[in-house]
Amino acid sequence: MIIVKDVNKTFGDNHVLKDISAIFEPGKTNMIIGASGSGKTVLMKSIIGLHRIDSGRIEYDGRNLPDMRMSEIRGLRREVGMLFQGSALFDSLTVLENVMFPLEMFANTSKEEMKDRAVWCLRRVNLPENSYNLAPSEISGGMQKRVAIARAIALQPKYLFCDEPNSGLDPKTALIIDRLIQEITHEFNITTIINSHDMNSVMEIGEYVIFINHGEKEWEGTNRDIFHADNEELNNFVFASNLYQMVKQVNV
Repeated sequence: MIIVKDVNKTFGDNHVLKDISAIFEPGKTNMIIGASGSGKTVLMKSIIGLHRIDSGRIEYDGRNLPDMRMSEIRGLRREVGMLFQGSALFDSLTVLENVMFPLEMFANTSKEEMKDRAVWCLRRVNLPENSYNLAPSEISGGMQKRVAIARAIALQPKYLFCDEPNSGLDPKTALIIDRLIQEITHEFNITTIINSHDMNSVMEIGEYVIFINHGEKEWEGTNRDIFHADNEELNNFVFASNLYQMVKQVNV
């Protein structure tokens, strides 16, 4: 579980995060949504520790990140998996070697055990075995995302952060990736936080959603609650298209 309490962050005179509080529970696909410039990416980076907050608490199962020493932070990062927006695979490594990379960096096991773990992860994300020795550039965008997910879970993380995981994917593939992230979250009871502005993802897997607007948390709830929310800013953001307006009318 990750608890964010009264978090503030400024850049000069710009107050980017204003008393943000949220509880991200394990075994749920938690989502942070908001328009560009709303502060959602700064919040994600602050939770990860890439930005140092001005005040507040960010607790990883009772461990307050701002109070940690560097050695403790390094230890915590071994418990964290990351799924980057562009997959961020190494072109010079094969698919299998990409998944083995974090194991080689942090795992204290033999090369054979690392390979076995990497193969298991690739099988878990349903990647064909004939792709294991290919370069990332030789597989599709959807397959690259699967490889990135396999790499993110290689170290059996307690916490998984996903930054726009569906960026650049077609709607069908995006849905498959959404469901795969949700399956893995449930299966391994991971505390998963997804930064997204993809409303298809929110409606499909948003088990806990917080809406950030101008640096403030304006709303929280589930994907089902969104249809009945009376927050004007949220409604303008989520139901901006005519299609989603019609969907809301059907569900209200």
